[in-house]
Amino acid sequence: MKIEIANGKTGKTLLTLDVTKTDTILDVKKKHIKEKTYLYPSRICYKLSLKEKALSDDVKIGELETLTDGSVFYFKDLGPQIGWATVFIAEYTGPIFAYLIFYFSRNCSWIYPDNQGAPHNTVQNLACACYVGHYVKRVLETIFIHRFSKATMPINNLFKNCTYYWGFSSLISYFINHPLYTLPSTDTQVYVGLSIYLFGEIGNLSTHLAFKNMRPPGTKTRVIPMPNGNPFCGLFNLVSCPNYTYEVISWVGFTVLTQTFFSGLFALVGGGQMLQWALGKHRNYKKEFKDYPKNRKAMIPFII
Repeated sequence: MKIEIANGKTGKTLLTLDVTKTDTILDVKKKHIKEKTYLYPSRICYKLSLKEKALSDDVKIGELETLTDGSVFYFKDLGPQIGWATVFIAEYTGPIFAYLIFYFSRNCSWIYPDNQGAPHNTVQNLACACYVGHYVKRVLETIFIHRFSKATMPINNLFKNCTYYWGFSSLISYFINHPLYTLPSTDTQVYVGLSIYLFGEIGNLSTHLAFKNMRPPGTKTRVIPMPNGNPFCGLFNLVSCPNYTYEVISWVGFTVLTQTFFSGLFALVGGGQMLQWALGKHRNYKKEFKDYPKNRKAMIPFII
């Protein structure tokens, strides 16, 4: 059986491959690579039509009922790829060092010309522990908890994401650790902000662990996310992506704790991006599972 590999943009035939019904899409990609040696499997995307979603590597040719001898796979070169875990670790280790650079540079006159020689106050120390602790948690989650449905992403995302995380971390740390930093007006505000932050962090970790347990190791199994015995996971009853909900709660708490503009801006921008991701995942859940709970929202309970 032969299939044609066509350019996904122009429709021009690039090559013809011999395949069998027992070949998987990954096997087809390997045959493609023999003809185009600069490619590798994670860089190749095949579609049966331009409007359909990409074919998964584990799908067998014989399972594609519409496929006949001479059928066309529309090919897209996804560009150079990099592992998701590698990107996440780079994203999350950068903020740790960026924040600590300014935290430990308080007495450096060329960074802080207004240096008055005073030590860090309690809020600045708490903020450092919270900020660095968040990203240490994210690195550990990447290594020990997260199970990625896709192995790679375009390498350009590495530079874009690192610029976002590292840049915001530098701005947030610079102003929080500034000698002229203005403390929140009351201790109550500090304690409330810290409590909100810790609530969000524990909830975020709890839902990440729950997601991990929903996908057996080495598989791409997808199930309807459901709450477990952890009270923080009860939010699964209301939203599809409670991990994003808790993450936004964390950054809102950090903003209340520190009372700084860039902390609030980071919470707003990050929350907006997570909402877009949540909406996409929510749509996919509803398409994939006919019995998906109708009362759930994407990220904000009862709203959206």
